[in-house]
Amino acid sequence: MPTRLRVVVTRRIPEAGLRLFGQACDVWVNPEDRPLAREELLERAGAADGVLGQLTDRIDAEFFAAAPGLRGYANYAVGFDNIDLAEATRRRVPVSNTPDVLTAATAEMAWTLLFAVARHVVASDAVLRSGTWTGWGPLQFLGTEITGKTLGIFGPGRIGTAMALMSRGFAMPVLYCGGRRPNATLERELGARRVSLAELLAQSDVVSIHAPLTPETRHVFDAAALAAMKPGAILINTARGPIVDEAALVTALREGRLAGAGLDVYEFEPRLAAGLKDLPNVVLTPHTGSATMTAREGMAELAARNLLAMLTGQTPPTCLNPEVLPSVGK
Repeated sequence: MPTRLRVVVTRRIPEAGLRLFGQACDVWVNPEDRPLAREELLERAGAADGVLGQLTDRIDAEFFAAAPGLRGYANYAVGFDNIDLAEATRRRVPVSNTPDVLTAATAEMAWTLLFAVARHVVASDAVLRSGTWTGWGPLQFLGTEITGKTLGIFGPGRIGTAMALMSRGFAMPVLYCGGRRPNATLERELGARRVSLAELLAQSDVVSIHAPLTPETRHVFDAAALAAMKPGAILINTARGPIVDEAALVTALREGRLAGAGLDVYEFEPRLAAGLKDLPNVVLTPHTGSATMTAREGMAELAARNLLAMLTGQTPPTCLNPEVLPSVGK
């Protein structure tokens, strides 16, 4: 009788994904709603054929050394800055992520934050709930209209493209920065222009960040970049926290150079930069960009299918280092 595959799931995911492992695997799922401690992760991985992990799990040389029998690692995220991909490739361990299935949800979250900031939704909700509101007044909670304003996309990948395409109902000129080549979809559908970062910052009323975290994008939005933004602009980040220097952002918001910011990700997540939570012109959400049933179930199913394919010598739906796959050739 063939040996059952040993799978570790580092944090509980929707059942739609767990069910796919069926009878072929012995699956251990973290029973607590928390990330595994480092020593727990290494111990569990040590006996595993495959690991389905989270962006909070650091997958590096130490991890791979602790798991000599590992045949595949599936990341329950579209980003993979938590993974040393070069080390995985050196050790010929396939690694996957979950693109596409969370694109719409995360793009919608960027719009949610934008309108919450522009129209003071959180602050006005708090006043109403406090019982201190005395009735309508012509100068209360004056916000910013989005229609016709210029939208700047930093990182025109899947999510950045989706977010920009959603602007069509608001007649927004669109600028974009980044990417290895021009974005034909944005240029064809929206008449968008590819510009330098300097022009994006100077011309955009809204800048929405959708780039991956890399050494080149870390702290791109530093004090100088924030100072170069159009006065009264709004900054949205649903990508990765360290793309923004949070201390510099706190200063820019406190001084009123920006109208506001909407953040779903943080530089030192889950910790916030000092002073950030006290600012009235920032809306903060706890990394919920993909938090819809459709997206999270889709992520679970894709991650499980990826891992099962890796463990059975097949080509996974998505793979970040396909050169290590048997079908590509070793």
